[in-house]
Amino acid sequence: MSDADAAEADEEPPDMADLFDELQELEDLVQSPAAREQVRETMRVAMDVETGSVFGRVIHGYDRGDLAESLLGALVFGIPMFVEGGTNEVGTFVASHPAYLVATHALALTVVVGILYVADIQDVRVHRPLFGLIPRRLVGVMSVPMVTALFMMTAWGRVAWRDPWLAICTVSVAFVPMAIGAALGDILPGS
Repeated sequence: MSDADAAEADEEPPDMADLFDELQELEDLVQSPAAREQVRETMRVAMDVETGSVFGRVIHGYDRGDLAESLLGALVFGIPMFVEGGTNEVGTFVASHPAYLVATHALALTVVVGILYVADIQDVRVHRPLFGLIPRRLVGVMSVPMVTALFMMTAWGRVAWRDPWLAICTVSVAFVPMAIGAALGDILPGS
């Protein structure tokens, strides 16, 4: 066995992400509009191929199935927050320290971005970003737990809107683990 063969044997076998990267490079190289469109169509087909595994698939787009997965993840992580009195205690503390509210939301955003795009749990691709900049998946994964936390904390009597600032801070405390759950719930099934 030559050195080149040994090095090749040590490498991981290519996966769908590698194929997608190669197709993107090919798209940049082709000149004719017809050929470029054919490469794009091949990329769409490659994204739709079932690999039979939850991990290692290319995740693209964001649809109602992803919303449902985010909701499920948010609820799994959120229900303990709704029934735990500590959530209200931490909300009261955050309400008396406004900078901590900003830090709480920054933490949630940072962790969610890390789970979706940095930790490399799945190969998550940005597909048709809003305004050409904001990933739809990020908006969905952050919105679902916020709306769910607002609704559930209000419906279950965990916040009183007589003091809106305290209610917002308390909902924000529940939101952080729910956002983490939403991100994990969205990408772990691999859709």
